[in-house]
Amino acid sequence: MKAMPSPESTLAPLPYPPFEMRELVGITDLSYYDNPTASLIFGDNVEIDLYENVLDFGCGCGRLARQLIQQVPRPRSYLGLDLHKGMVRWDQENLAPAAKEFEFRHHDVYHIGFNPSATSPGTAEFPVGDRSISLVIAHSVFTHLVQDQCEHYLREVARVLRPGGMMYSTWFLFDKSVFPMMQEFQNTLYINEIDLTNATIFDAKWLIGVSSDLGLIVRAAEVPLIRGDARRIYFRRSRPGEVGAELPVDNAPIGRSPPPLGPANPSAVGLRGPAAHGERPI
Repeated sequence: MKAMPSPESTLAPLPYPPFEMRELVGITDLSYYDNPTASLIFGDNVEIDLYENVLDFGCGCGRLARQLIQQVPRPRSYLGLDLHKGMVRWDQENLAPAAKEFEFRHHDVYHIGFNPSATSPGTAEFPVGDRSISLVIAHSVFTHLVQDQCEHYLREVARVLRPGGMMYSTWFLFDKSVFPMMQEFQNTLYINEIDLTNATIFDAKWLIGVSSDLGLIVRAAEVPLIRGDARRIYFRRSRPGEVGAELPVDNAPIGRSPPPLGPANPSAVGLRGPAAHGERPI
């Protein structure tokens, strides 16, 4: 692995995103935005050399970006994409200055709550070259995409990952075999009749099949803390003859973890008046 830059000292501690943004992404506890030990944020699941060129698809208000800035070694290059203009603006003004390797861009695709522009397309290509990325991060993204969007972005992941590259992602999964009324082409369940992307649940067998067809195999997967909650799955660009891991059976305790309802106009968060500077570490 090539030597990667280590974090540089800054004039002031990294700010935390403001509460209204943390509430928007559903995680308000500041500890989830911090990496005080400078450790690899995905532990043993992602090898150190895969942090070289990172694409953070759905970077939000920088929860994982902030931890990566604190990580040793820091990524050689990082690109964060998000469809929420206000959160991207906050990342650009508060996180990017602390790490010259980090860039944040608005991924201008339509979303009923976060980017309700009638002229924005439903999907867009990643603004990076083929096989140029070592690690794709997609935390709480595929849990909010409809089926055709999911297929598009899985193709994009397969396009941009370099040989041996990985994707960390989260998914809501179900077993379609116990839903006999579903058509062959129907592989997704939705919980909200107004906003289908509020939470989307994919058939596990379909996901593995689509991913495999694109050359992506499961390297590791975790059981959620609550049965049926989002599952962390690590996909690898497959090598010749490589076989993917099995998804573990979800026997987690039954509980509840509904997504946040959010404010009435979520797309305006971070765009009303001067940019919010967030909270400073004590």
